[in-house]
Amino acid sequence: MMCVQYITTVNIGWVKSHFDLDLPMSSVLEVFPTYPGPIILKSHNTNRTAIGLARFGLIPSWAKEETFGRKTYNTRVETVDQKPSYRHAWSQRHYALTLADAFYEPCYKSGKAIRTAIKQANQEPMAIASIWDTWTEPETGELIASFSMLTIDASAHPVMQRMHKPEDEKRTVVPLKPELFDAWLNATPEEARALLHLNSMPELIILSS
Repeated sequence: MMCVQYITTVNIGWVKSHFDLDLPMSSVLEVFPTYPGPIILKSHNTNRTAIGLARFGLIPSWAKEETFGRKTYNTRVETVDQKPSYRHAWSQRHYALTLADAFYEPCYKSGKAIRTAIKQANQEPMAIASIWDTWTEPETGELIASFSMLTIDASAHPVMQRMHKPEDEKRTVVPLKPELFDAWLNATPEEARALLHLNSMPELIILSS
């Protein structure tokens, strides 16, 4: 289990200054799998960067129903190019940034699972490395965009190694430093993999328990 809940950002000014895009308003602040959240992506055909609401939990084009996204909200970087659900998005360079003010993980320091909010130390919004894809709703023909956050080993991360059960593997999603935003959106698969490591992440703090 990894990041199943996050708080989307409402910081219009931050989005405008970093991406020159207008943050779409959403009625959903706390995002769980299948809920909508704003993501930023780049079209490699037109070279334009865009922002829009997409569903948390990637639905590959071949999925039979949209509930598929309930179990595809995180994907491991080690196997993203092999898993049927994700390999098309990865190979097609469907790299996205998920905008968040905080994400939640369970901390077991007390012996029980305590829901814990994690933020950037500078209190700015985060842009989390993700992949996206589109799925066509069979009944209506509606094109639905969806996304999954990538995860990496967190055993050496000062904050994220404290999350999850002591015996569980330590993983973390990857908020990127602002100077890496363009590199991620423009990356080849090889470049994207090279960006997914702890040094690419800004300093994180535990906000509350």
